[in-house]
Amino acid sequence: MKKFALAIALMFTVLASQAQTKTAPNTTDDKTEEQDGLAKTYLSQIMGVALSATSNMKLFHFVYDWIGTPYHFGGESRKGIDCSAFTKELYSEVFNLDIKRSSRDIFSMVSPVGKDDLKEGDLVFFKIHSRRISHVGIYLGNGRFAHASSRGVAISSLDDNYYSRYFYKGGRMLASFKEELINAPASAGGDDENNN
Repeated sequence: MKKFALAIALMFTVLASQAQTKTAPNTTDDKTEEQDGLAKTYLSQIMGVALSATSNMKLFHFVYDWIGTPYHFGGESRKGIDCSAFTKELYSEVFNLDIKRSSRDIFSMVSPVGKDDLKEGDLVFFKIHSRRISHVGIYLGNGRFAHASSRGVAISSLDDNYYSRYFYKGGRMLASFKEELINAPASAGGDDENNN
């Protein structure tokens, strides 16, 4: 008799939980949408970029997580990183692409893009106190880009007098490299200058 009563009680518990699941409004999706909206608003304010429904949130979360990381020439970790290592890490984590290690080598993998045609995730290249490309960053939109500068990982404006003066070209990853990158070994060591 006890087993029968226990089985009936268990059955009512299961039925009650199923009924609650069916009748309860789907607040999980609403909360997720609300949290995404709050995250977009917060990141928009911090980065100075208007995030849209099509924005790559993984890109903006990655940049946010790295802001303030110290600059270290040749560095590749949270203890210190240089511009090309930051770009390489971002492309690996956000776009699942293993790009080359130096800013000049990365430039060889892109199709040049004018400043006015840059899109979120494109690359921006600079010739800072050099005739050769010496600095790279990732375009976020609204004229702003993320990069590992001498101040550490930061967000800057292409309209800044300093960056405007040294801006070389924008670049978009060539489709032909996307297949090759998956299997290609990464080159080691950065050659970016410590003046960016």
